[in-house]
Amino acid sequence: MRNKRTRASVDTAVVDVWQREVGELSNRKFALRLAASEDLVLRLEIFKKLEKHRGCVNTVSFNADGDILVSGSDDTRIILWDWQTGHAKLTFQSGHVSNVFQAKIMPYTDDRSLITCAADGQVRHAQLLERGVETRLLAKHERRAHKLAIEPGSPHIFYTCGEDGLVQHIDLRTATVTELFTCLPIDDSKAYMPVVPLNTIAIDPRNPNLFAVAGSDEYTRLYDIRKYKWDGSTDFGQPTDYFCPPHLIGDDQVGITGLAFSDQSELLVSYNDEFIYLFTRDMGLGPNPVPSSPYSACSEASEVGPDHSAMSADKKAIPQVYKGHRNCETVKGVSFFGPKSEYVVSGSDCGRIFIWKKKGGELVRVMKADKHVVNCIESHPHTTVLASSGIENDIKIWTPEAIDKYVLPTNIEQKVPKRSLFHLLPFAFYEDDDADDDDDFLGGCVVEYSDEEEEEEEEEEDDSDDDYLDVYDDIDDDDDDDGDDDNSEDVEGGDNSDCNDDIDNDDDSNAC
Repeated sequence: MRNKRTRASVDTAVVDVWQREVGELSNRKFALRLAASEDLVLRLEIFKKLEKHRGCVNTVSFNADGDILVSGSDDTRIILWDWQTGHAKLTFQSGHVSNVFQAKIMPYTDDRSLITCAADGQVRHAQLLERGVETRLLAKHERRAHKLAIEPGSPHIFYTCGEDGLVQHIDLRTATVTELFTCLPIDDSKAYMPVVPLNTIAIDPRNPNLFAVAGSDEYTRLYDIRKYKWDGSTDFGQPTDYFCPPHLIGDDQVGITGLAFSDQSELLVSYNDEFIYLFTRDMGLGPNPVPSSPYSACSEASEVGPDHSAMSADKKAIPQVYKGHRNCETVKGVSFFGPKSEYVVSGSDCGRIFIWKKKGGELVRVMKADKHVVNCIESHPHTTVLASSGIENDIKIWTPEAIDKYVLPTNIEQKVPKRSLFHLLPFAFYEDDDADDDDDFLGGCVVEYSDEEEEEEEEEEDDSDDDYLDVYDDIDDDDDDDGDDDNSEDVEGGDNSDCNDDIDNDDDSNAC
């Protein structure tokens, strides 16, 4: 079946070329169809490795033109890359005192205005001037600040969220910071969590008045900024809509690590210890969802139990699910890929990139990208190019230049991820920059193992988890994207003294 599908893809591409040549297909439509071609996705391979950071690379993003890639790292530095040549155009200190979690170039600023947030809770603005780079503190979260969201088309306005549950609106023209609300649990059952630590925020590109936030509970909350009264006379904490798969309602062991909106206002939600889901606007639970009974561990995404009355059992109300990856150890993003969001992409704890067809959820590609964990995947704004980063110190650029098309191994099984130690942690730090280092980093606590203990622990692991990992060992044998090596060489280590998850820097241990 796979050979037939691949051949059909080639035949379609040939027909598109013929139609373009005879004038039946416009150049614009041809380019869009080509960029979304599965044939190109199956030919993605590593084009460049960008190596200059001295710590885990937590964020990568393209500028609007797509010719510059900006990255931020645990080394607290920001680097602007010419990704096509692999040359670092500019490197500067962000001003943060801890791990940089996100860095973005503001649109329509000639690539001279950047915003950043970090583990120190700071939100900063960097201006690239002729005489150098000036950075200033704009706002502060009480705990780590993971994500920023730029208002589409605006060179001035963006939002931030943090583990303190606070959402802020910032205008660079006046450096005005407005604290919109603090995200609270939906009911009183979670007394251990007075606020919801937020991991991610996204703005609907079709309607920039709408933005969504999510974090350490099962709900994605949608807000309408038009309901906020700027004179401060209103309590803006009530969402206009909630989103959650029916079987996860009432599950206090999951959280959300990544959000993304498509150009069609579809909402992509990535859960830790679970799967990725695609919601349309009609799948919302409304402004007052009623928590239901706890989930059943054996429940599939397509099952709706009798107690889940908050959502209709109609198939139209069931979100599309994407399975196969593993999201347990770190805060991973999720994103769309393709000119019209034809694909869904995510990193995984197994060090690979997963690509699914958005429609139908079919897994079409698995690519080895990191020795440990892939956290960030950024799509180029115009062409079939991906940038990825994770626990390693480098950035991989992926382009469709492989001679042979990738064939997905037939033994890939999409298993339910095993519940991990990380399900209650808003962010789990992980470090193993040195391949010879036997330290595992769990939630900021270093646990040292001897070789004998490691062997014993591996033997005691659950068989289902072994099966899950064995699948990816088989992928290594068939993966055409490993190129000239298997990522066994160490990336330049450098000094990681700045890579400290303790904001006050009173702990000498490193964390990524």
